[in-house]
Amino acid sequence: MATARKFGSDGKELGDVELPKELFEATVNEHLIWEAVKGYLANQRQGTAAAKNRAAVSGGGRKPWKQKGTGRARAGSNTSPLWSGGGVAFPPVPRDYTTQMNAKARMRALCGALTERAKDGGVIIMDPPALDQPKTKVMAELIQKVGLGEKKVLWVFDKMALPTLKSTRNLAKVLTTESRLLNTYALMNCDTLVLTEGGLKSLTERVNA
Repeated sequence: MATARKFGSDGKELGDVELPKELFEATVNEHLIWEAVKGYLANQRQGTAAAKNRAAVSGGGRKPWKQKGTGRARAGSNTSPLWSGGGVAFPPVPRDYTTQMNAKARMRALCGALTERAKDGGVIIMDPPALDQPKTKVMAELIQKVGLGEKKVLWVFDKMALPTLKSTRNLAKVLTTESRLLNTYALMNCDTLVLTEGGLKSLTERVNA
């Protein structure tokens, strides 16, 4: 049975809670997790790298000097890759790095990553304090109270309020997201997963849908 510590919005520990089996006791397929992470990183690439080959640079057309008799090396065009200002021999060209992954496989990878995170005690349940306006200091103190000050934290909400978002985005080791946007890469790139009660509920609904 997978469990997680629960904290109040003031940072006080409220005991342990049982985590849903379908999320935190799933089969861990390392290859699927690798595929999901690799695909996510590939999909972030713009693929706009480019350089001019010898056909695209200006110049050419006229032979720089005659073939023989000058004492210099033979040259046919000033667009040669050997010349300064010439084209690149094998230049990068714009390409699409996007990869597709089966939806069921992507969900299995996500559940496997959640299970791995729960195995080492890296999941806690905690709702943020209610804020009328952004207060980074309040959120930083809460993170310290629950002992996560030195860890990379991924905080998952059901729907994130704007004051909460603005209160955490200046914290270097705290990332926030909504349950509908949670992905395998983010889970594997954090030390501790923090779920609000609403975030846990909506994440369970997402998996069971």
